[in-house]
Amino acid sequence: MGVRVPPSALNPLVHVQIIGGFFFNLRFLNFNTLEINFDKTENSEALIKISLKDSDYQPQVTQKIKDFTKKATIKGFRPGKVPFGMINKMYGTQILVEEINKLVSDSLNNYLKESDEQFLGEPLSANDSEHFDWVNQKDFEFKFNVGYAPEFKLIIDKKVKVEYFKIKVDEAVMKETLDNVQKQFGQVTSEEIVADDDTIYGPITSISQLEDKEVTFELKEFDKSTKKKLIGAPAGTTVEIDAKKSFIDASYFARASRLSEEEIKSSKGKYSFTIKGISHTVPAPIDQELFDKTFGKDAVTTEFAFKEKVKETISKNYEMEALRFFHHKIREKLLDETKIALPDKFLKKWLLKSNETMTQEILDKEYKHYATELKWSLIRNRVSKDQDIKIDYEEIIHEAKLILAQQFGGPAILEQLGEQMTPMAENYLKAENGDNYMKVFNEIQSKKVYKFIEEQVSAKEKLVSLDEFRKL
Repeated sequence: MGVRVPPSALNPLVHVQIIGGFFFNLRFLNFNTLEINFDKTENSEALIKISLKDSDYQPQVTQKIKDFTKKATIKGFRPGKVPFGMINKMYGTQILVEEINKLVSDSLNNYLKESDEQFLGEPLSANDSEHFDWVNQKDFEFKFNVGYAPEFKLIIDKKVKVEYFKIKVDEAVMKETLDNVQKQFGQVTSEEIVADDDTIYGPITSISQLEDKEVTFELKEFDKSTKKKLIGAPAGTTVEIDAKKSFIDASYFARASRLSEEEIKSSKGKYSFTIKGISHTVPAPIDQELFDKTFGKDAVTTEFAFKEKVKETISKNYEMEALRFFHHKIREKLLDETKIALPDKFLKKWLLKSNETMTQEILDKEYKHYATELKWSLIRNRVSKDQDIKIDYEEIIHEAKLILAQQFGGPAILEQLGEQMTPMAENYLKAENGDNYMKVFNEIQSKKVYKFIEEQVSAKEKLVSLDEFRKL
């Protein structure tokens, strides 16, 4: 379960971009005659006080009661002739409370929108409403706790050095890629006995609460000792598996099983796996049929051209992987070197109150991740503001179309559907109460921010093998 950030959730198990509703970009201008005081208290926290006198709300209350007398239907009185005093006695307090609440709410929202401060989260009432005497009291004071973005020093220049790991496409990478392509378009058969390079699937159980979760494993991912036990084993065989020690890559089990670190820890990493099925792939031969399936009909016609095209493709893919990792390193570097004192006490209180499913235990576990995401959002928005980065609606629509194209099978769908994609993209952006719009907006903004930062910092390039990159 993730820390809830109304109107959308921030789940640390699924990377989610921080959306615009996470904080408000605001400036202060006078809204009305109400007395509003902003008192800073501690560590980017403040108390907003809104004071009301009888003259601030009574005219509206009186008018509402008059309007009510014209519509009320009460036995013994003709429609529209119910005395003002009777309506006031029966409904006056209710109308008073509604009008004051509306006036305070509107005043607070407008103050926030027009303030110079950049507010985080949403205001929390600091009043005990029971202490109001709605019948006899004339003057009221409403208090709200708020958190706001602190001032922070952001340095982005050539003195900031970030490692940029680039992947070399060597023979090992080519062989692995060609093997994968041949297997992708190869013939899959069902076998009775496990052989090297097979895929096995079946249920895993643990000594804890986990029961019969079906998992698929690639035999090549097991360590030598476990692989030796599996090769030659028939379907129905049960073997013991250690989540960390039974695999070449200690993180493989978590990815294959989709279990969290907590779930794995609770079972002490010990599992029983039963082979339910065995799949064997006969690699496709390197011929024209494979060329056409991989790159389209007659895009390449010789084995040499095919391998060159494969090399070109994986080079571009690894360039993107390397760039993503470079961005990750940039983010880490700036987060590490930029000191931002968040109003932690307020934010924790707000997160607990704004989400019914939030518990102190979940908050304690996930707040650090939440705070990191918020800090990066503040840095990203600061760069965007300082560099006057613009994002127009056409860019957002275009990005939404690309997202939909990926869901529908690839870029070719854009050409096939043409202008039909525009209303589909608009509907996508409206979905999830507008969260999709902010998600796309933030994605475009992130790309532009990273592009600017790339050009400002010193990139320390380092050529590494694919295996080395994976370890990173």
